[in-house]
Amino acid sequence: MPHTRAFTTRSGKQLPFTPMGFGTAPLGNLFAPVSDEAARATLDAAWDVGCRTFDTAPFYGLGIAETRLNPFLRAHRGKQMVLSTKIGRLLRPCARDQRSAQEHYFDTPAREVVFDYSYDGVLRSFDFSMERLGTDTIDVLLCHDIDAETHGSAETSERHFKTFMEGGYKALERLRSEGRIAAFGAGLNVWQMCERLARAGDFDLFLLAGRYTLLEQDPLETFLPLCEQRGIGILCGGPYNSGILATGAREGAVYNYELAPPSVVERVRKIEAVCAAHRVSLPCAALQFPLAHQAIVSVIPGGKTPDEVRRNAAQLDIAIPPAFWADLKTAGLIAARAPVPA
Repeated sequence: MPHTRAFTTRSGKQLPFTPMGFGTAPLGNLFAPVSDEAARATLDAAWDVGCRTFDTAPFYGLGIAETRLNPFLRAHRGKQMVLSTKIGRLLRPCARDQRSAQEHYFDTPAREVVFDYSYDGVLRSFDFSMERLGTDTIDVLLCHDIDAETHGSAETSERHFKTFMEGGYKALERLRSEGRIAAFGAGLNVWQMCERLARAGDFDLFLLAGRYTLLEQDPLETFLPLCEQRGIGILCGGPYNSGILATGAREGAVYNYELAPPSVVERVRKIEAVCAAHRVSLPCAALQFPLAHQAIVSVIPGGKTPDEVRRNAAQLDIAIPPAFWADLKTAGLIAARAPVPA
């Protein structure tokens, strides 16, 4: 795997991001259960291929992903890595049939999500994550899913936004100033909310999932230039758009956690045709494309098995001919202004 990309935080600390990070949502039993042994084998494979950037969240498996990271982190205590987790959702015990996110996460503990973006809520979430992770330090804290898509309405999102900026944001500032975290930001699937937050506060990083990919480059208009101007780093999550850029336009292909609509399937087919003409694999192009942008510090695909992790890592070392990117632009399949790998 290529060398690390050093990013300097607002606090002056350098975080050594690896070009490929590891997102732990699949290890929280996303879409299907994973055993503890299989999860550990996948984490070990990520370490073995050189990954030193790990992202998690209380929401992933309602605590399972953080808990599974615990023995892995202890095994590598004192070694150089970057660890991020998220705030905004507290976990509360509940009746088993009332547990949250049953449609996405399987075999989870009987816990329900309580959204809390307040000052105290952020500090409590940080403490709970430290307990589950069993670590002495968390490098990056990200405000999780404060957008209208998550909360069902613009009104509810606006209420949470106000609570966060008046409360939770100040807690993050305190944690950063005290050196308990190196950096903070937000993790979202919506670039417009990332941009709004960037204009409202002094953020280090954003984890933007599925919105700057081989399929979508809308953030090039205003958000990514703003990040470059202000020295904000971007962790690029969901480079496969939750499936279709890894599997291709096959029947049942997944896009943004749902069945891919016909328009997306057709666009992927056209991209695949250019891939075939240049003998480039679709996953390889999808993984390498975001890293060409100056603001991107790491690309974070998920991985459920050691083989998936090793395949992802191998994609970064494959040379892609410049003519491939040129043909995608000529066909209007990626934005003309998008930076592409050299």
